[in-house]
Amino acid sequence: MISFSRFGFGAAPIGNLYSEVTPEDALAAVDAAWDVGIRFFDTAPHYGLGLSERRLGAALAVRPRDEYVVSTKVGRLLEPVEGGGDDLANGFAVPATHRRVWDFSADGVRRSLESSVDRMGLERVDVVLLHDVDLRPEFTEQAAREAFPALAALRDQGVVRAVGVGLNHWGTAEWFVRETGVDVVLLAGRYTLLDQSSAGFLDLCAERGVAVVAAGVFNSGVLARPEVPDDATYDYATAPDELVRRARRIAGVCARHGVTLPRAALAFPFRHPAVVSVLVGARSAEEVRANAAHAPVPDGLWDDLRAEGLL
Repeated sequence: MISFSRFGFGAAPIGNLYSEVTPEDALAAVDAAWDVGIRFFDTAPHYGLGLSERRLGAALAVRPRDEYVVSTKVGRLLEPVEGGGDDLANGFAVPATHRRVWDFSADGVRRSLESSVDRMGLERVDVVLLHDVDLRPEFTEQAAREAFPALAALRDQGVVRAVGVGLNHWGTAEWFVRETGVDVVLLAGRYTLLDQSSAGFLDLCAERGVAVVAAGVFNSGVLARPEVPDDATYDYATAPDELVRRARRIAGVCARHGVTLPRAALAFPFRHPAVVSVLVGARSAEEVRANAAHAPVPDGLWDDLRAEGLL
């Protein structure tokens, strides 16, 4: 099985997620990740219409290839278009030079992976994930019956080392674990200080030897700061008042142990044995170093959170 570094670098932000990141800042972010010991890097064609893949590949090209793990995703093909405009409607501050086409056919995922490898300029990728099939349930059967076998064949041929799914909804991920031979699940936002709904699913992964990468551990913002602001976001929308109050109560317990809320959010997923890595997006070297600076969390914090009904 692949050995993932404890923390992974999520490369969506260097694909100009929400706002522009300069080439220099993108490179500095990847360099900082390397300097703090991160050796797992995740990207996707969706992130900035390929910009994230290009930037990540260029930054990693100078590194020894056997010393890091890189994952990308399939399910959206990028097709060139004319007409200009930008891609902000899809969350990325890049020119709309391409359009995304959902494709979970065997040929489609092979073409997608080939294009990703070309964009990154690397000799190979290690992990390939079926991306966001939970957002388009009409493709679930096709992804399982066509896309997954095609990726599994590439794994068996040694072209890639592991295959899996990258999703936001654990129910869909559970279906893939039960129905296919996935090696890895990248699950965003469903095993966090505020949402442990996937705990039973993670138990299943542990039983079957499926590696889980926990992403979205800040639930898109509400857990990202030591003090929870009134306008905090949860899953990319305004956080409900009840969740804001709960996050503040958690932050108060953390403070009694000398721990910040973000530090606890980063540490929490490792409480489950199925979790092999926590993936954190970053758009600057400063963000990378800030996340890496967190020290271990005392066990007493988790005990107190459970005692107060917050876990």
